[in-house]
Amino acid sequence: MAASVLFDAPGPKTRARHRLYGVVSAIVLAAILGAIIWKLWEKDQFAYRYWEPFVTPRIINVLLEGLYKTVGAAIFAVIGAVAFGIVFGVAKLSDHRLVRWPAWVVVEFFRAVPLLMVIIATWYYLDAQPGNPAFVALVVGLILYNGSVIAEIVRAGINAVPSGQAEAAYAIGMRKSQVMRIILLPQAIKIMIPAIISQAIVALKDTSLGYAILAPGITVAGKLVYGEFRNTIQTALVLAAFYIVLNLLLSALATWVQRRYVGEKQVEVVGGIVQSQPDAGASGAGLRI
Repeated sequence: MAASVLFDAPGPKTRARHRLYGVVSAIVLAAILGAIIWKLWEKDQFAYRYWEPFVTPRIINVLLEGLYKTVGAAIFAVIGAVAFGIVFGVAKLSDHRLVRWPAWVVVEFFRAVPLLMVIIATWYYLDAQPGNPAFVALVVGLILYNGSVIAEIVRAGINAVPSGQAEAAYAIGMRKSQVMRIILLPQAIKIMIPAIISQAIVALKDTSLGYAILAPGITVAGKLVYGEFRNTIQTALVLAAFYIVLNLLLSALATWVQRRYVGEKQVEVVGGIVQSQPDAGASGAGLRI
């Protein structure tokens, strides 16, 4: 029904045209993929000597250790970025200028500065040493950048909650901190969660920037592999496969969390008592008096 409101249902000619577009697109993509494979075959890039390291136990252990470090960096970065984003996102909505303006400056600064510059600057601040200092610099940079983006997501999510929710809470004598914590944030989470999931995936992919400062991770492990075996293309394809699998797993986990914990209940105020009720939808009356 929503589709018929937004645009007319396609007729037979339009459906036929869309099928033609799909077939042509598939043929073009297949041709591009075939050309890439042919070029690699012509350059002898499918030779066993280039792929043998990835079935060698010693190399597999190096890659798995790098994968462990990458996942650890992503977990720390996502948790820190969400906490950073909630604090600064709420602070940007404060009625107090001494809170609102510093939060605005911090968020806008780290959103504007390229992430790689933040990571490198943090690394030099920590004495520019490989190993743990580089790992910490990578995580801090990811938290500052992605946390600033999530702060805007939080601010937009809170503003997207119908104003009547807050007005009803104020009418029964709730303070602004209570309204924010009990009424607005729980409802805004449903609005924010898809964008937060996307940003978590971005943070996971951005761990690859640790390559620039030799932070422990799968990209640095890949550098060790192609530096020894001179198989840059093969290593890049294997690392890409690792990242694709990680992103798919993260997306599946985030979708499960959203369905399990976000979509079930919504805050409700009945007679001045905060209660919970089954989800009534984003536009439903989550606050009743």
